[in-house]
Formats: sequence, C-alpha cells, structure tokens
Amino acid sequence: MKPPIDIVPLFPVLNGQLVSFLKDLPAKDWHVQTVAREWKVKDVAAHLLDGNYRRIAVHRDGWTVSVADPINSYDDLVQYLNGLNAEWVRSAKRLSPQIIIELLEATNEEVYKIFRNLDPFAESAYPVSWAGENRSYNWFDIAREYTERWLHQQQIRDALGNKDIMTHQLYYPFLDIFMKAWPVAANGSGKEGAVLKTTITGHGGGEWLMENENGKWVLRQNKDGKNGFENILSETIIDGNVAWKLFSKSVRKQDITDSYEIKGDQQLGEKVLDMISVMA
Repeated sequence: MKPPIDIVPLFPVLNGQLVSFLKDLPAKDWHVQTVAREWKVKDVAAHLLDGNYRRIAVHRDGWTVSVADPINSYDDLVQYLNGLNAEWVRSAKRLSPQIIIELLEATNEEVYKIFRNLDPFAESAYPVSWAGENRSYNWFDIAREYTERWLHQQQIRDALGNKDIMTHQLYYPFLDIFMKAWPVAANGSGKEGAVLKTTITGHGGGEWLMENENGKWVLRQNKDGKNGFENILSETIIDGNVAWKLFSKSVRKQDITDSYEIKGDQQLGEKVLDMISVMA
C-alpha cells in the first residue's frame, strides 16, 4: 500500500543539490550568516550532517541516547533538542568544509537506503510533534525529515541569494508536509462546516483547504480540480518567497505584513500565519 506522502524518491535529488552547491562555494561564503539565528552557512551544513548520524545510529545500529533530565512537556523537548543541536555545531567548528562535504555525501546515501527499507506504516522512531502527534508512522517521520533537509539547505541558499530549490518539484512537497500543522494552529476556533483556504504563491506554491468537522479541523483535497466547497469563510494568500521562513519561525507575521493578504474572516485567516512546522 502506498503511503499518503511518498517522499523517499526525492531524497537523492535534494541531497545531490546540496552537495553540488556546497562544492562550488568559495571559502568566504562558508562564514555568511543565515536566518538560522546564530548559525552561519558552515554551521547549518554541519547540522545536516548531525541529522544523518542520528538517523544512522537509531535505524541501522539501534543506538539511543539516554536523557539526563526528564522531558515532561513540548517545551522540555524543544529545549533538549536545541541543546543537542548547539552541542554538535560547536564541536563541528573544528571540521573543514571539505570534511563536511565528504561526510555528507557518504551519510546521505546511507540514510537514503535506510528510508527505502523502512516499512512506511510501522511506528516511527520519532513522532511528528509539531503536527500534534504522540505516535507517527514512518512515512510521516520520513516526510518530516525531508522538510528538515529542504529547510536547512534553503537557509544556506537564502544567505547567498540562491533560490534553485524553490521549485514545484522540491518546494511544493515541503509546503504540503508543513501544512499538516495547520489544524493544530487553528485548534479551538471556527464552527461546524466552516472552510479555510490558504494560497501560497510562486513556482512551488499551491492551494490548501481545511474544513471544521465535529469540532476538529481536517485538511481537505480539492474536488474535480476546484475547491468544491461553498462555505469558505477565509482565504489567506502568502508570498511563497517568505512562507518557508514564516512556518519555520525565522520571521513572524508582524514582520511580513506586506507579504500576505487575508480575504474574509481575519481572525480565522490569521491561524495559518501562526502555524509553526518545526520544533521551536
């Protein structure tokens, strides 16, 4: 049975784009600041390498690390992950860009093999917490991992003025996966049968719909090439150039008022602007 999101075939494409781009960087570009807080280009590349090693350790070797302090909340988990990430990036400062590229090439291939062989409907090692899940299937965890890789690669490219992966092939799947957090962002609002629409502009953009059913928001597919819904209370139109930054908390809605428009119910339309599809 095919999973709802079959993203595995795109990993070699996305990974190949990353390695090719990094190989062509002059030495000075590795020190350029990115939107990822205090991380420069080299730090973000090192973080991607860390993600590979974690996946290989867990899935291939069955290796897990014990947590010193108990994790009792979402905030505890975010703090724990931020600590792990910072620790690795500090240690990786002693690695040269060439070493990072070589290790990325080798480990990218290993992780791709792991994902190809995982049962998409088995329980994943990590739940997709930002989508409101305490347990997830492998297909969703793998999809989340795709967004991590696209996001961090784009942070590198954005710092250097490059948009080559903001395409329908690579950017649209990223957005489609990120939109799984929309129902969580809108939780507790709306009325039965209400429909919201989000439109993201640009080559990798698209349209997404969400309907309130039995008090819960549920993502819906377009019907017969049209939205198929009459009760659309609000449509939020977001510039595709900033959508990825908004949903990853690199910018907030008050910073980009010229980059979105809400038609209809303003309060409901703002829900997607508060969506965060990363652990932050």
